[in-house]
Amino acid sequence: MSSNGNTTLAALTHILALFTWVIGPVIVLLITEDEFVKENARNAINWQIFLFIYSLIGLVLVFLLVGIFVLLILGLLDLVFIIVATVKAADGEAWTYPLTKALV
Repeated sequence: MSSNGNTTLAALTHILALFTWVIGPVIVLLITEDEFVKENARNAINWQIFLFIYSLIGLVLVFLLVGIFVLLILGLLDLVFIIVATVKAADGEAWTYPLTKALV
């Protein structure tokens, strides 16, 4: 989805997710009227929910020693995905995170 919406707030929504998990994007989703910002907030929320699920799986796998690598990769993926989503939002595109389904 491309838009002429508020690209600054849309980009900030992804950065908020990095520091506040789903809390920041949920607040943005609830207070904004801009559909482009809402789409980005939903994408950020969906990724953070799936990141949490993947992290729980990684924690279980820690007992098999594989989970340590899974958690490290998830941390790196989170940072990379948020940077990509932020740049795309600033360019006016609502980027859908890989490895996620639309829950919100």
